[in-house]
Amino acid sequence: MSATAVVPSSVTMSAAATSASASHILNHNHQLIVSLNGRRKSISASSSSFISAYRLSCSISRSSRRISYPSPMKIRPLSPVMEWQDCTIKMEVDVPISVAYKCYSDREAIPEWMPFISTVKILEDKPDLSRWSLKYKAFGQNIEYSWLARNMQPTPNQKIHWRSLEGLPNRGAVRFFPKGPSSCIIELTFSYEVPQLLVPVASALKPYTENLLTQGLERFATFAKSYSADTPK
Repeated sequence: MSATAVVPSSVTMSAAATSASASHILNHNHQLIVSLNGRRKSISASSSSFISAYRLSCSISRSSRRISYPSPMKIRPLSPVMEWQDCTIKMEVDVPISVAYKCYSDREAIPEWMPFISTVKILEDKPDLSRWSLKYKAFGQNIEYSWLARNMQPTPNQKIHWRSLEGLPNRGAVRFFPKGPSSCIIELTFSYEVPQLLVPVASALKPYTENLLTQGLERFATFAKSYSADTPK
């Protein structure tokens, strides 16, 4: 007859409880591990998402900065500063100062004695304004320019002066000095901006212009004598 060990019920119950408790602990630990792994994955995913978003933000930011930068400026060479030339000549004229002044005041008659002036037309509604045109062949070129000039307030028998308002920039003055009862000295000052076309010959332009002005006053002296004869006393 074999011997059978009898296990007390209390021990059996205790073992079962212990087994159940162990199983519960294992199950709890498993759930905890699963939970931790889930959180780790969630954190990892969040981190990856955050890093991706950060990289994208940085990329966009850098891209935006690159786009916002202005394109390099193209520096254009400055236009050359135009040169002004001043010409002054004096000449004695054998007519009374009043005749010389009146003759020079006749602007529309100036083309008759000034070699390079082709026309002068006084505006009907504004007699202090006049349109001038210049035509001359010089330095192997046909030179043509025009301008609108305003005659400033004159000083009778002493001074006539003007300045251009548009077209070829220029200004000037004519002064009259008595020499005797039947003669006077005329001083002509003419200033002009050298046209772009004539910049290469600017150094030779001033003496050339002064020579033309001298020729003009020589012809003016003859013209003024005939003007005096034709002018009613």
